[in-house]
Formats: sequence, C-alpha cells, structure tokens
Amino acid sequence: MIQLHRLEGFYRVAVAGGYTRAAQAFPYPISQPGVHQQVSKLEAELGKKLFDRQGRDRVELTAAGRRLFDFVKPFFEGLPLVEREIGAGSFGGLLRIDAAALEIRYLMPPWLQQLRRQRPDIDVDLEEVQVPDFSRLAHGKTDLVVDYLPQLPAGIEAQRVGTHYIFIVVPKQGFGLGSRTPSLRSLRDKPFVSFHPSLPHCQLQLNALGASGAERRKLLSASSTEAILGFVAAGLGYSLVPWPEARGPQFRGVTAIRQQGRGTEFPILAAWRKRAEPDPLISAALQALGPRSLPTSFSAPFDSRRQRRRPA
Repeated sequence: MIQLHRLEGFYRVAVAGGYTRAAQAFPYPISQPGVHQQVSKLEAELGKKLFDRQGRDRVELTAAGRRLFDFVKPFFEGLPLVEREIGAGSFGGLLRIDAAALEIRYLMPPWLQQLRRQRPDIDVDLEEVQVPDFSRLAHGKTDLVVDYLPQLPAGIEAQRVGTHYIFIVVPKQGFGLGSRTPSLRSLRDKPFVSFHPSLPHCQLQLNALGASGAERRKLLSASSTEAILGFVAAGLGYSLVPWPEARGPQFRGVTAIRQQGRGTEFPILAAWRKRAEPDPLISAALQALGPRSLPTSFSAPFDSRRQRRRPA
C-alpha cells in the first residue's frame, strides 16, 4: 500500500519542479535527499518512473506521473482548508434526520430553510418515521430524531424544538352539536377516532378520555393526524389530536377547539447520541433554530378540563 508521506513528497516535487525547491516548501524540516528518497521508494512501489530529469534541479512529470498528480492534487490542495474547518468545527456534510409526519410538514420546512441560509454546505436527508427508534441513533444510521419523546434512554441528549398543542376536533356538519362548544364529556356518546393502537399517541388519547369520564362508544383508528382529520371531516367521529401550531388544524370540514390547562401542551424534541465531542452538523442545525430550553422528562396525560373555542 502506498504510504501517504511518499505521495506528499511526490506532490511537492511536482509542484516545485525540483527536489531542492520541494524540500524548501515542506511545512516541516526535510532535506533534499530525504525528498528524493520518498519519490524513489514510490517509483519502486509503482514500478514506473514519475519524473524525467530536465536539468540540474529541474524535473518534469512522465505520463504516469501526470496521472498520479491529477489524482493527488485535489487532496493536498484541499487539505489545509479541511484542517482549518475541523479545527474550527465548521465543516459541512450530510445531516440525517428521522422525524414524524407532522414535524416534517410543519416544523422542518422553516427550520431547514434557516439552516440552508446559514450553512449551505450542509445537505439534509429527511426520513419520515411513525415511531421514533433510538437504536438508529445508537447504530449511526441517523443523526437526529425529531418527535414527541416522553422518555430518553441513557446516552441520548435532546433539545426542545417545538410544541404540540392539543385540540378536540369534530365535524362541522351533521354531528348534532348545535351551538354548543364541544367537550369530551358532551361527546361521550359519539364515535371516537384514535391513533392506531401501535402508536404511543393512542394511549395518551385513551387516558384523556378516561380522565374526563368520557367512555368511548366506538373506536376507529388511523395512523396519522391528517388521516384522523380526514375521518372527522367525513363525519365518522370526533378525536383529540396534537398540532404543532397554536391556531390549530385548518382542515376543511373540521372544527378544532384548543384545550387549555395542565398537560395540553407537549414538547417536541430533537434528540441525538451523546458524544465526547459535539457533532458540528448537529450543532449547526440546532443553532439555526435559535435558543431553546432543554427539557428532561414529559409524561403528563392530556387534560381537557379547561378549554376555549378556537375558530377552525
């Protein structure tokens, strides 16, 4: 295998056009014979001459030398910049993010827009997930997980990046409510549209129904908030959903009433694997959001005892 210091000697001779000038250009002390030895050993490894001597201290690349020089030149020319970027922690690259559907639709676009303005050298690979998987962080398959994360395993750090507000959602037409402001108790004889039982949000919904004394008459489940809103708009039932904007979902055929009180706001976190040295790409992404608080644990159930009407 070719040794890097021999390639460096070859590169500097090619740039300087001679061994003496190359030795003088090295960033560390080395003699002209030392440089010549590096190139000679490299030629022996490759079995090809890399330079033709044109004078006392002037050489030119052979055809094989030009091919090798074209390959190594971008590396050695770009190395000082990479060294400065690494030292300053400001290098770009690919940032991989797992996020829930609502976060991808409403939280991520302005966040990524700001990141692109600040750091155009960072590319983002965004993947939608239904359930956050911390093992993907542990195994290096993703860099950030963005979702409602009530419990964080050991070795995971997080920062708050958004909020889910809780809304009762009912059909605008054909639900027999008249002018009444819907509450969970007043809706107890209506069908309830829940998240799929495999999702953690489903248990939160059922806990809220139990706390309000509203027994669910029938249960229809869906895998996403927007699917639930579609079922509600079709008159198939009512639901209790999170939404990443305080004004609530602006969904045709649906009336949304924001819930007030304890446990009606849930933090959305960006979580990453704890490392000895901070990841510059993650740091850049979080800086693009501006300052946020760092929560520890969030497990309060939905509490719908206080509410106020919001226009849909």
